[in-house]
Amino acid sequence: MSDDVNGPDARTRLLDAAVRAFAARGFHGTTTRDIAAAAGMSPAALYVHHRSKEELLHQISLAGHQRALELCEAAVAGAQSPRDQLVALVRDFVRHHALNHTVGRIVNYELAGLTAEHRAEIEKMRRRMDAIVRDLVRRGVEAGVFHTPEPAITGAAVLSLGIDVSRWFDSQGGWSPDQVAEHYCELVLRMVGANGSSAS
Repeated sequence: MSDDVNGPDARTRLLDAAVRAFAARGFHGTTTRDIAAAAGMSPAALYVHHRSKEELLHQISLAGHQRALELCEAAVAGAQSPRDQLVALVRDFVRHHALNHTVGRIVNYELAGLTAEHRAEIEKMRRRMDAIVRDLVRRGVEAGVFHTPEPAITGAAVLSLGIDVSRWFDSQGGWSPDQVAEHYCELVLRMVGANGSSAS
C-alpha cells in the first residue's frame, strides 16, 4: 500500500477509487477505508485531500452535472431551429450518459448522500437543465414543428430518458453509445410529435 499522498495523481486516484467504490457498494455502503484501499493508500491518506467521503461524492456530482449542463447549453447555442437543437441535445446528452454510465449512476442516484448545502447546489443545475429542455420543447410547439399538448411534461420526460441511460447501459450489451444516442433521437422526435428522422 502506497502513502504517496502528495503525488500529482493522488487526488485523481482517490476520486477514481471513490467512483468504483460508490458504484459497487453505494454511497452509504462505502467507507473511507474502502476508498483508500481501492486507491492503494492508507485510510489516513484520504484526509490529506478530502475531509470526508461526502466531499468526494460532492466533487463527483458537481463535475458530472456541470458537464451535462454544458452539453445542454451548447446544443441550444449551436443550432438554429428547435428541432435541430433538440436532436443535438438528445444525441450528446444520451451519448454522454452511456459513455460515463458508472459515474452517471452515482451522480444521478446517490444525491441523498449529499449535505443540504451541496444538494442545493446540484439541484440548481438540475433545474437549469430542466428549464432548458422544457423551454426548447415549448418553443418547438410555438413554432409549429412540435406537437404535444403538454410541453412541460414532455420536456421533463426527455431529460429523464437521457439520465436513465446511465442506469441500464452496459458496454458489453451489444449497443454502442452512438447507436443508443441515435435511437433515442428518433424516440424523442416521436415524443414531441416532430416529423422526419433525426438525420433529416
